[in-house]
Amino acid sequence: MRRLAAHVASVAILALAGAAIAGGAAAGAATVKPRTTLLQVERQVMCVTCKIPLQEAQSPQAGLEREYIQGLVDEGESEAQIKRALVAQYGPTVLALPSTHGFELAVYVVPLAVVLALLATVALLLPSWRRRARERAPTIAGVGMGTLDPTDAARLESDLARFD
Repeated sequence: MRRLAAHVASVAILALAGAAIAGGAAAGAATVKPRTTLLQVERQVMCVTCKIPLQEAQSPQAGLEREYIQGLVDEGESEAQIKRALVAQYGPTVLALPSTHGFELAVYVVPLAVVLALLATVALLLPSWRRRARERAPTIAGVGMGTLDPTDAARLESDLARFD
């Protein structure tokens, strides 16, 4: 019995040590920053001449921008540093997405506010719409049949009797 307990304890210790080593390796791998590539930056910037995403542009200016970005990538610059350098070189119109502060924040906030306002309007109006629909709907078993003339009511009763 003691041997079994010692064996279980040693297996547990080995499992914990393996998990600690694997966790340490994963943490070490998480701190290594992936290298920025031209393709990553190309998707996020515009050709300043064509006004289309750089990855789709074929103009001579697009080629110059790609060369500039590749030079920054070769120097080991991060994505954020490359974007800052592009803005310094070509101006803020080089970025495909507007910034998230100042007046440009409205690009993100206004559509969200419109959607929320529409949802709130529907939530406020839905109960009254449902109430009106229930009031207008004819009821079953003759309760709401007061609008039928006598001939239609007789024809309805004879048709219903035929199916019984």
